[in-house]
Amino acid sequence: MTPPQRRRRLPLPLPLSPPTPAPAPPQDAPADGEKQPERFYTLTGPDGERAPLDLVTLIVACADPPSSTTPEQAVVLRMCAAPLSVAEVSAYLGLPFSVVTVLITELLAAELVQARAPIVRQKLPDRSLLEAVMHGLQRL
Repeated sequence: MTPPQRRRRLPLPLPLSPPTPAPAPPQDAPADGEKQPERFYTLTGPDGERAPLDLVTLIVACADPPSSTTPEQAVVLRMCAAPLSVAEVSAYLGLPFSVVTVLITELLAAELVQARAPIVRQKLPDRSLLEAVMHGLQRL
């Protein structure tokens, strides 16, 4: 097998007339390619106590979102109609874990959601299940 041949790039032709400069962006606009940082303190409010939530803690909504909730809290309530972990809520919203824990803490204080411990699987499988699998494999 022969190695691929490298091709030389030809220099780009110079433009005949100088390009017109683009209008300057406003002072508060981000530069090209940069994303303006979001201010998460506007979502979370003053920094208070947080509930002890892990990434795998399951969140379940108890009620429909009332009109007094913020848009982010309303989205969390709609998403958590079925149990979701805090990590999944964080990923679906595209928000950092710390911001989501503050949002969920406020919902817990308002008793709009419940936090459940994750479901732990048994450490050892059931013996009857292993025997059934073994007998099934022997029949093959």
